[in-house]
Amino acid sequence: MKKFSTQHTLLALACVGALALSACKPEAPEATPKAMPEIAPVATDVTPMPESAPAFDQKGFAGTFKGSLPAADGTNVDTTIELMADGMYVINEMVGKAAPKKMDGSWTAEENGSRIRLDPNTKAEDDRLYAITSKDQLDPLGVDGKPVAGAMAGSLKREGAATMAAPTDAPASTEAPAAAH
Repeated sequence: MKKFSTQHTLLALACVGALALSACKPEAPEATPKAMPEIAPVATDVTPMPESAPAFDQKGFAGTFKGSLPAADGTNVDTTIELMADGMYVINEMVGKAAPKKMDGSWTAEENGSRIRLDPNTKAEDDRLYAITSKDQLDPLGVDGKPVAGAMAGSLKREGAATMAAPTDAPASTEAPAAAH
């Protein structure tokens, strides 16, 4: 067997040492991305966004609405809708002396608070749409979401809403009220 020379031994030790050092070498830090050059702002015609409409206040709008709505057969349907603050509703409809028809379900505001949808619990009934014409009035809409026109038009008024109608048979008084003593 041949002996290794000192040179071979030193060369082998140098290789093993280099290998050991390269295995323990810490990783180089990741290069940080170069900063982008600053871009000069371009003048643009900025149109301010319109302020969004206030959110619909479901609890504040809840209440009872009553009225007589015309039916397709020419009769009137006395209708009462109770919109509850929790999003539920109950509707009672009565034609003449027949037993009232009662339906319930959930209601939601749509179209930025311009209409409500009554979604019945029974799917045998269709959803109903009503336009919110004021905080005290609902007008029925067709299934297409458009106002009911002609003889079929009607309105439901909030129960307890003040009416602005003045008496027509009482003459207007021009005298000032007497001062209290």
